[in-house]
Amino acid sequence: MSMNITGIRVPDSKMAREATTFIRDTESDLLFHHSSRVYYWAALAGQQRGLTVDQELLYVGCMFHDIGLTHEHCSCDKRFEVDGANAARAFLEGYGVKPADIDKVWTAIALHTTPGIPEFMAPEIALVTAGVEMDVLGIGYDNFSDAEISVVTDLHPRPAAFKEEIIQAFYDGIKHKKQTTFGNVKADVIQDKEPAFSPLNFCSVIRQSRWKG
Repeated sequence: MSMNITGIRVPDSKMAREATTFIRDTESDLLFHHSSRVYYWAALAGQQRGLTVDQELLYVGCMFHDIGLTHEHCSCDKRFEVDGANAARAFLEGYGVKPADIDKVWTAIALHTTPGIPEFMAPEIALVTAGVEMDVLGIGYDNFSDAEISVVTDLHPRPAAFKEEIIQAFYDGIKHKKQTTFGNVKADVIQDKEPAFSPLNFCSVIRQSRWKG
């Protein structure tokens, strides 16, 4: 089923259908429905902003953005965003997508937790972050009508305890590689769950480097 209130649809292509199946079979219900809502918020935001967007690329970027939190696609040493971007790249290469377009999706996923940068990049990159920020942080919430929010959440339910459940999902996906949270928002997740956690400090790294002055 697709949205029927604004003209927003999940792309009806073999690649998009198989992306849906891939994510549905790999992610939890929580992450699958979250990623699906992210696509709708992203597509609606693009519509609001009058952007020309490749909907297939946007869809894959939104659907894969949290796949790096899963056991199947999690590395021991990379940021989960990079793991997700790499998984999306491998998926897209199987469909003969142009390298420049793959790079867009890779970048959209890799930067989706780095605020202040994606918004100035290609629409597909900017909108993945916009969709994530709407669904997780509520940024831009007032830009969507009650009817739009109702339709999207009817299609892809948002649990009553979503806020705490998504924080827990983030923690579960990164707790074994805390070092990868240096310089990004996920350090806050570790500190929330492990109050004794002391993240790397940028100034300390500078002062402890091999340079003498």
